[in-house]
Amino acid sequence: MKGYTKPFAIILLVLLADQVLKFWIKLNMSLGQEFHVLGRWFIIHFTENNGMAFGVEFGGEAGKLALSLIRILAVSGIGYGLVHLIKHKYHRGLITNVSLIFAGALGNIIDSTFYGKLFSASDYFVKAQLFPEAGGYAGLLHGKVVDMLYFPLIETHYPSWFPFWANQPFVFFQPVFNLADTAISVGVIGILLYQKRYFKEKPLEESQPQSEMTEE
Repeated sequence: MKGYTKPFAIILLVLLADQVLKFWIKLNMSLGQEFHVLGRWFIIHFTENNGMAFGVEFGGEAGKLALSLIRILAVSGIGYGLVHLIKHKYHRGLITNVSLIFAGALGNIIDSTFYGKLFSASDYFVKAQLFPEAGGYAGLLHGKVVDMLYFPLIETHYPSWFPFWANQPFVFFQPVFNLADTAISVGVIGILLYQKRYFKEKPLEESQPQSEMTEE
C-alpha cells in the first residue's frame, strides 16, 4: 500500500467535502435560493446541472443515460491511470493532480447515478427530502448534479458598440459550479502548468536497451 496513502486521502477528503456540501444544499435550500458569503463576490446559489458543464445537455432521457455511462467509463479510465502512475512511481505532483481529477469526476458521478433515487425533486419553493416515501425524482443514472458556488466578480454591461450583445449585462465569472468541478479544474491546471516537470524525458542511458550499451 506504499504510495497509495496520500492519493487515497486526497480522494476521500474531496469526496467527503463535496458530498456533505451537496447534501446540505439539497436538504436546506430550495432551487434558486442563494445567500451571500462575501458581499456580491462570493454567493452560494443552488442550481442543478441536468447535463454537462455550463448546462449543456445530451438530448432527452437516452442522452442523459448515455452521458452517465460515459462519465462512469471516463472515471474508470482515470482510476486505472492513477494506479499505473502510483505503481511506476511517477512524479508525486502528477499523482496528486490526477487524484484531484479522479475525486472530482467521481463526486459528480455520485450525483448523476444516485441522487435521483435518494432525493425528491428540488423546486423553487420546496426543499428536497431524503428517501421520500413517494420515491426519488428520477431513476438510477438519471440524477442531476448539484451546483452552488458562484463568483460574479465583475458585473457590468457590454459597450454600445459591441456586436450582438450591445448594452447587454456581462458577468464574470458567471458559471455556477461545485467542489468536484473545482478539484477537476485544479488538477487539470496543475498538470498543464507543470507538465515539463512531470514528464521529463529519461536520461539517454536509461532509454537505450542494455544490448546497445554493451556494444558501445
